[in-house]
Amino acid sequence: MDPALLDDVFPPAVRARLEEAADLRLPVPVQEFDSPGAATALADCEVLLTGWGCPPVDAGVLDRAPRLGAVIHSAGTVKTFLSSTAYARGIAVSSAAAANAVPVAEFTLAAIILGTKRAFPLAELFRTRRSHRTTADLERLHWLGTHGITVGVVGASRIGRRVVQLLSTLDAEVLLYDPYVSAAEARELGATGTDLDTLVATSDVVTLHAPATPATHHLLDARRLALLRPGALLVNTARGPLVDTEALVPHLVSGRIDAVLDVTDPEPLPHHHPLWELPNVFITPHLAGAQGNEAGRLGALAVDELDRYARGVPLQHAVLLSDLERIA
Repeated sequence: MDPALLDDVFPPAVRARLEEAADLRLPVPVQEFDSPGAATALADCEVLLTGWGCPPVDAGVLDRAPRLGAVIHSAGTVKTFLSSTAYARGIAVSSAAAANAVPVAEFTLAAIILGTKRAFPLAELFRTRRSHRTTADLERLHWLGTHGITVGVVGASRIGRRVVQLLSTLDAEVLLYDPYVSAAEARELGATGTDLDTLVATSDVVTLHAPATPATHHLLDARRLALLRPGALLVNTARGPLVDTEALVPHLVSGRIDAVLDVTDPEPLPHHHPLWELPNVFITPHLAGAQGNEAGRLGALAVDELDRYARGVPLQHAVLLSDLERIA
């Protein structure tokens, strides 16, 4: 992993637990596997503890780690660095994606509350005028506030499920679209399952929590964006390519809908892109996931998994080969 992130992901208390659970073959993280020290460590390591900035773990690396039994990732997706060869060799794989889901879901709830309160356009109006909003300002809005709204959650991922849970604190109806979730399971989660077109057309807020795959590319295309209700709020804390940016722009420029975008396509947007200047669009720099002291949750989960592996207990957050195509 990136050595600069070590203290955030493994703060002192978590680092102490790590050192109790395992013999660390290297005192500091590495970003390559070719140095003599890394090669020596690979030769007898049983577990690779990885994180953001991990280089590719391909067949060549695995050949040099004959005793390897597990890859425990102290971050989200393993798809960016881990070869499927690991599964063919019977290596267990785990990820801290569940821990990373916590701040993303919290960010999403905050985005929904502030977005439906129209905090972003009204704050910009306040900043430029230096005076409070008027009745005429409020009359321009289609609606304001969370009372009785319908929130459509796209994707019952770890984050999507946690968002559904958090939405129970609001006076809101929750719809859920996920092709892998039955109506009965949606009800158990606290939502009403529906198809995507119905969700988009009947929700006051649409929040995206699906992975970026070929099947989800431009999931919200021109046709579906046109289905959004006037005044609807679009929240994207997942991946930019889920939305057709070119098709989204006219809906935002006209003020027909609002958006909170933690991710975009491309990311970042070009310097002179029209979305930068719109008061009804709040763009953040891909920060919904674990940042700063939130990253300690990731390390703590990874150490929990390492401890389970050492005790011969099944991993609680295993990443299965059968799930790779449909997860982040």
